[in-house]
Amino acid sequence: MKFFWLTVVISTTLATAPVRFDREKIFRVRPQDEKEASVLKDLTHIIELDFWYPDATHDVAANMTVDFRVSEKDSQTIQSTLELHKMNYEILIHDLQEEIEKQFDVKDEASGRHSYGKYNDWDKIVSWTEKMVEKHPEMVSRIKIGSTVEDNPLYVLKIGKKGREGKAIFMDCGIHAREWISPAFCQWFVYQATKSYGKNRIMTKLLDRMTFYVLPVVNVDGYIWTWTQNRMWRKNRSKNQNSTCIGTDLNRNFDVSWDSSPDTKNPCQNVYRGPAPESEKETKAVTNFIRSHLNSIKAYITFHSYSQLLLFPYGYTSKLPPNHDDLFKVARIATDFLSTRYETHYIYGPIASTIYPTSGSSLDWAYDLGIKHTFAFELRDKGKYGFLLPESRIKPTCKETMLSVKFIAKYILKHTF
Repeated sequence: MKFFWLTVVISTTLATAPVRFDREKIFRVRPQDEKEASVLKDLTHIIELDFWYPDATHDVAANMTVDFRVSEKDSQTIQSTLELHKMNYEILIHDLQEEIEKQFDVKDEASGRHSYGKYNDWDKIVSWTEKMVEKHPEMVSRIKIGSTVEDNPLYVLKIGKKGREGKAIFMDCGIHAREWISPAFCQWFVYQATKSYGKNRIMTKLLDRMTFYVLPVVNVDGYIWTWTQNRMWRKNRSKNQNSTCIGTDLNRNFDVSWDSSPDTKNPCQNVYRGPAPESEKETKAVTNFIRSHLNSIKAYITFHSYSQLLLFPYGYTSKLPPNHDDLFKVARIATDFLSTRYETHYIYGPIASTIYPTSGSSLDWAYDLGIKHTFAFELRDKGKYGFLLPESRIKPTCKETMLSVKFIAKYILKHTF
């Protein structure tokens, strides 16, 4: 009996031990033609590759930069195969675990407290939302729009002068769990907006005349999982019928061209679309909230990482939206504003032609719902750190992005009806 309980204790401990990534590598490959692209795709049949860019195997194409994670034991096979086919490659990260630990490179001023210069876990973010309401009761309120599979609350912060509704912008962060710089920006935005009210002319005008709805973390369960169990987790944490694989990619779960990509049908894939459009509680909470505020919401902005892009519709078709010229102009000026701070270069354009075709994305869904200014930021960097942007880069990233978002908000205030 003692042996049985010891086995249970050991297996439970092993089950909850966080995943380590010792000596795992991030490769960058640039296939020169379709033949080389096929070599990469064929590798996925024998080796498990975690695609960082693009999101999945079927998006790999000639003349594209492809970043992926591979285990230590498989890295030699990858190298040999690439060299055999004389393909160009570099190793961006030689030891992923080391890079994960180096991400926390900002000294904690006060241990356990929320900080805008550090990554904050979910508990800190929740208490931060409470503090923002306490600190700025005349400007900030907190709305629970739903809950997750694991019964964590989904909070939207409503920011703007009380008693004046006007036009609104909905912003969300953290749809993909491992993209930590994204929730960091949403927190920064709320902090800067409230702090600069009455001091900064543009922000004061925006908050006097507009409402911002900010959802700091969409994928709460996945985000918690990246802190406690697996730093590289992307999806949410819902169970899938007839599969031991967990999670749905929330940004493939929106009801827009949901069934158009065959590679999103496998529950074990990082881009699994879910069993039905809006099947996930997180997606449903966001769509219900936006639908119920559709009269006032004039823009939707979602924040992801990485690759320094400002994207707009469409992802599911190469057809350009009716107001393409307008979206193109806004994106061009917004990226110009962003670059004025640190000369960070962003590429902009429609999703399908700028990166690769996507289906079921929140951006396309919001646009087709009738919100004619929808944008997705892919924040820093271009791949040196990927999803592991060091904390020392949080503030510069947020400061430059803030310039861009303020411009978009000003444009929406002036040019939408």
